[in-house]
Amino acid sequence: MRNFLIFLSVLAFQFSVAQEETAKDSVKTTELNEVVVQSKKKSIEQKADRTIFDFSEQSHLNSGSVMEGLKKLPGLIVSDVAGMMYQGKQLEVFMDARPLNIYSNELTSYLESLPANSIEKVEIITQPGAEFPATSGGAIINIVTSKNAKKYLSATYSNGYSYTKYDKSRHRFNNSLLVNAKNKWFGWQVQLGQNFNQGYQRTNFENETTLLSKNTTDRENRFYFFKTGLKFDLKKDRLLVNYDFTTSNNNALIDASGFGFETSDKSKNKLNRNDVALNYQKRFDDATKKLDFRFNVNSVDNNFDLNNRVSGNSVLDNGYNQLFYQFKTDYSQEFSFLEKTKFSTGVLADKLEFEAQNLGLTNLDYQRTTLSAYSEFQSSYKKFDFILGGRLESYNIDGNTDTDELIPFNQTRFFPNASIQYNIIPQVFVNANYNKKISLPNTSALNPNNTNYQNPNVSFFGNPNLEPTIFDNYEFKISAFEYFFIGYSRSDANNQVMNRIITDGDGAASISENIPQITIHNFNFGLPVPYMLFTKGLKETLKFDFNPDEINFLYLYVGHQKHILPDVSGKGLWFFNAMSQIVLPSKIKFTATYNTSSTGGNYFYYENRVPFSQQLDVTFAKKFLDNNLSVSVYCNDIFNTNKQGFNALGTNLVYESKNDSRRVGITLNYKIPTKNKLAKEEGNILNNDKKEDQPAIGN
Repeated sequence: MRNFLIFLSVLAFQFSVAQEETAKDSVKTTELNEVVVQSKKKSIEQKADRTIFDFSEQSHLNSGSVMEGLKKLPGLIVSDVAGMMYQGKQLEVFMDARPLNIYSNELTSYLESLPANSIEKVEIITQPGAEFPATSGGAIINIVTSKNAKKYLSATYSNGYSYTKYDKSRHRFNNSLLVNAKNKWFGWQVQLGQNFNQGYQRTNFENETTLLSKNTTDRENRFYFFKTGLKFDLKKDRLLVNYDFTTSNNNALIDASGFGFETSDKSKNKLNRNDVALNYQKRFDDATKKLDFRFNVNSVDNNFDLNNRVSGNSVLDNGYNQLFYQFKTDYSQEFSFLEKTKFSTGVLADKLEFEAQNLGLTNLDYQRTTLSAYSEFQSSYKKFDFILGGRLESYNIDGNTDTDELIPFNQTRFFPNASIQYNIIPQVFVNANYNKKISLPNTSALNPNNTNYQNPNVSFFGNPNLEPTIFDNYEFKISAFEYFFIGYSRSDANNQVMNRIITDGDGAASISENIPQITIHNFNFGLPVPYMLFTKGLKETLKFDFNPDEINFLYLYVGHQKHILPDVSGKGLWFFNAMSQIVLPSKIKFTATYNTSSTGGNYFYYENRVPFSQQLDVTFAKKFLDNNLSVSVYCNDIFNTNKQGFNALGTNLVYESKNDSRRVGITLNYKIPTKNKLAKEEGNILNNDKKEDQPAIGN
């Protein structure tokens, strides 16, 4: 086993060392000219608690929408029936380290509208520690939109266009501009952009003998965003101010038919989101002491109308208003214990107010207040690293529908977490993690009103009687030089909130309910393989120092999930992802990504009839004008194989769905060069690494 690990780690080491050596050589050269050059970003980083995917330099990820990029990440699954999951864990979505607080259909639409070339990286935190809210459930996905701030004025322009043709031609295009600057006293950053996209979806519900519903949706979405950040340096202290605004207008033409009916409707959905964050960072003469205060206000307004295209009569008239407040403070300090120990502590208070209306009448009024405090110790001793923490959270949740009261939830719970890591050889680690978490039913699942399409044969219901889910999460992982990893994880969920499709008389209904006990087993494996291994052999390959950005290599991911549910006997599912990079003449980079899965396994209360997200994507990318201009040409789902098909367990119902996933497009990113050669990067707009203190414009 040890020899096997050494072999894999040495292989991965070539990827890591080359980047470091390249950076060192660059610094040696550029110091004479007083120019600072940054080292290349790693495409994938494996850390103890998270996996980080770089989007800014990965052309196969930053072409198209954020949702399209997320679907290409190994281990991440997005489906109509189970939402967004990573390695079997339900994901809570954060943006720039703050909860997005958008769910269900609105979340999907939001991520489809946001251009992928407007974000920096994606962090998937599989083992959130005590400093993260216990309500994060199984895992957190943090979408980082911030870019590096630079001294003096600099700017980046991004543009994208794509095309597809099914029954007719459909187009998508986006534009965004990032401008930033920094001087001795303060820095600022502004990013604004828009996205227009047209899309098509076909869905079928049927039983053994009857087509219950056949829907075709032709949608047109307009999305605009504005983000700004200010940083003020107050001697050692720092004040950071952020304001984000996004708005979307989505229209759709919906034609449906089925047993006993035929309809033609038009929908309109408008969503506005405002987010304000203030962060004061107090610093001391002792650099190991850090004290941060943050206040965040977030509001979301959504309106959804569905009207018959012939009569003009209203079918659905829904809307909701949501207001979220949060205050938190964090303190950390390092001291001598064992070899090195860091102590972190903090408190948090937040409040969520949600009100949903149907035809102007309130049908869900929901309030949630959370008070919490945490402490965590991180320590090192010889080849061991330890983390031990705990979080105490108190919840006060109540509300009512137009017909009943919500089940109140007033509890105080303790959530421990622990981690131990052993350094086998330099940069080869074994770690084991445990944490207890809770997931509170979101307002989309509670809301008896919804923005899902309804017809006489298919209904969608929220459930105001849902109760929170308690998770016990375990993980064991071996990682080497951030690229190679092999791991096993297990999640035990009590009262898991789960979506199910049931028979409803002569039709079908989608409902949410609590499942008493669910256990999810996950096995995951990731490995980079340079192609020269097959031509030169292992011995010669290990002699080379190479940069992953400039060589031909294959990255493989294999995952296996097994869902154990009451009264369900099914088999697990295998998931496969392969990403190949080939550097062609003239430094044209060719990237191909392939995703697929096995079939016939149970995915919660569904059995997949076709592979998950099965598609082949290719991208050609090249840089021009001293690497300031990046051009990517891509084709997603070349063979038009990406579709969804499930059997609803316990019923004779079959669900099928197909989107216009086959698409060709082009993406441009232009970094407008600064005239000042001394301009250098100062740090990110947001400080998203919990274990490091980086200069920032916002948090």
